[in-house]
Amino acid sequence: MKIKKTRKWKRRIKWAIPIGILLIVAMIVVANYTVEYATDSLVYKDPASIPYNKAGLLLGTSKTLRSGNPNQYFQNRIQATVALFKARKIDVIVISGDNSREGYNEPEDMKTELLKEGIPENKIYLDYAGFRTFDSVVRMEKIFGQSGFTVISQEFHNRRAIYIAQTRDLKVVGFNAEDVNAYSGFKTQLREKFARVKLFLDLYTNKTPKYLGENIIIK
Repeated sequence: MKIKKTRKWKRRIKWAIPIGILLIVAMIVVANYTVEYATDSLVYKDPASIPYNKAGLLLGTSKTLRSGNPNQYFQNRIQATVALFKARKIDVIVISGDNSREGYNEPEDMKTELLKEGIPENKIYLDYAGFRTFDSVVRMEKIFGQSGFTVISQEFHNRRAIYIAQTRDLKVVGFNAEDVNAYSGFKTQLREKFARVKLFLDLYTNKTPKYLGENIIIK
């Protein structure tokens, strides 16, 4: 009797594994197609063609890699932000990133670089609670009072941020920072596929930001 039950469970497991893999792949494909399709006309590469918004949301990332080498995603986002500001397509910059542990401060690191590039300090606002892209977008509305803004990151990241904004009826476009080469960015691109699936889980469960707090008035 025990032998029959064991065989039965083995057969179930044998079928469950490939079915589970197919479901995961299907979820990834659907999530990515939905985000790409919905945001196709809202991402820009040329500062001259992007519409004006008062505020730009610069999404944070680490200044250096674990190896200690410079993070090209970081550098490229800084350059994109400077280009957009100097083209007068944004008036102020909100830097939203992670500041959850000692010695790690994405907003401050990015602010330092922007100041070096000549961006006036009074045009920069810091959001230390942008632990996730979802949090950054929602806080831009709830804390900084912006119903329309320009998000600045690499294209794949911009599209996810814009889709989050769309679900909240926010008018958001994205300015694409230069991407990194395929080899360097492979892990990031792979994580993005799963991040888009998680995005829909967050929306389905009515996820909210980890922190909100007092309003910050953008002048």
